[in-house]
Amino acid sequence: MSTSSLSRRDWLRLTGAGVVGYSLSGWFGALANAAGNDPRRRRSCILLWMNGGPSQLDTFDPKPGHENGGPFGAIPTATPGIRISEHLPRLARSMNDLAIIRSMSTREADHGRATYQMRTGYPPTGPVQYPTLGSLVSKELGDPDAELPNFVSIAPYAFFSPAAYGPGFLGPRYAPLVLADNQQLVPVPGQQSNYEDNLRVPDLEPPAEVGGQRSLSRTRLLDDVEQDFIENRPALPSQSHRSAYQRAVTLMRSGARRAFDLDVEPARVRDRYGRNLFGQGCLLARRLIERGVPFVEVSLGSAEGVTLGWDTHLGNFDAVRRLSALLDPAWASLMEDLKSRGLLESTLVVWMGEFGRTPRINPQGGRDHWPNAWTTLLGGGGIRGGQVYGRTSDGGDSVTGGRAIGTGDFISTIARALGIDGDRQNLSNVGRPIRIVEPNSTPIEEVLA
Repeated sequence: MSTSSLSRRDWLRLTGAGVVGYSLSGWFGALANAAGNDPRRRRSCILLWMNGGPSQLDTFDPKPGHENGGPFGAIPTATPGIRISEHLPRLARSMNDLAIIRSMSTREADHGRATYQMRTGYPPTGPVQYPTLGSLVSKELGDPDAELPNFVSIAPYAFFSPAAYGPGFLGPRYAPLVLADNQQLVPVPGQQSNYEDNLRVPDLEPPAEVGGQRSLSRTRLLDDVEQDFIENRPALPSQSHRSAYQRAVTLMRSGARRAFDLDVEPARVRDRYGRNLFGQGCLLARRLIERGVPFVEVSLGSAEGVTLGWDTHLGNFDAVRRLSALLDPAWASLMEDLKSRGLLESTLVVWMGEFGRTPRINPQGGRDHWPNAWTTLLGGGGIRGGQVYGRTSDGGDSVTGGRAIGTGDFISTIARALGIDGDRQNLSNVGRPIRIVEPNSTPIEEVLA
């Protein structure tokens, strides 16, 4: 029997006996390389989420020489004519695979509302519980029988809008596996976080006194009990509970869990991404994408000496410089590795926060909230890189070139790049069908491959 034809029950039986864990050592790395070059490979998405709202003028829409521009210089990139912040030198070399959207113009300037809108595609109004982008994508592109979760969220910071990080009306089946929840991290003096522990999936190993056969027997007993319960109480909570347990057991007993083991990566590779939560999170994202996970998000919301992420009302330039020092090597390494492994053509990379920052520098040397004209980036699969779409005024105050891109337009572009029909509908928690993309949204055709 080939490994590709093993059913969930076969996996549980063989792994319980210790067969799969032994015979597949080294197999997943070879599988990842082969899958990357498979033309039938499903598309996937990595969202790099910058909570707090990054300053576009100090990253990807610099205005050197203008009073709003600040002290940072602008450097050339691999694409002639495109210049970005001097603090992103490695990303500059990957510009041929990236498209900068400089004409974002959205409605919300409040962290919570803007986070919800950019992550779900809809404003937070009424009783409808809209699903986060990862849940939508995992539903459309995921494999319900996969050993690994279809949606993994690394270091989410849900304080501003908890509902923006959940599956909403899609239900728990499409909720993410969450690693390194920032609200639970204990800061370590002199370090960004205790990322080594928090990037591990907890409780994957059974207790030492519970052997493989005993563990398998317990799992079968639980499955039988839950099946009997569901037959008499076939409600969504019961089914979701059983589904969650089945997914957890599958992961525990599958060799695929090795995807989460960063220790198998060479030290030089881990150094290249950066020995911090975001850097190692991006490396983990690459490992998960290699193994078929359709959606992984990695958040960057802190750095040494920076506790409020990109929400830089005070000391904007020092904070952006420190955050860029984490962003640049991690994102650049991710792009380089995806490309060298044949995965970039099937993997869409999205960079965004909830809004941008004010062009005018405030008296505290900071920048405030600014949804009027700001920047996002798209790269990899489905995107024509090496270009800038849209233009802002000399001082960055308004959109002056290309059409203004709203939230729906941006989400529509993501859906098209992933091969998802944005007009497809899901039944909401209030019994009303809801489109994946907000009606009357228009994708940015110019950046689509």
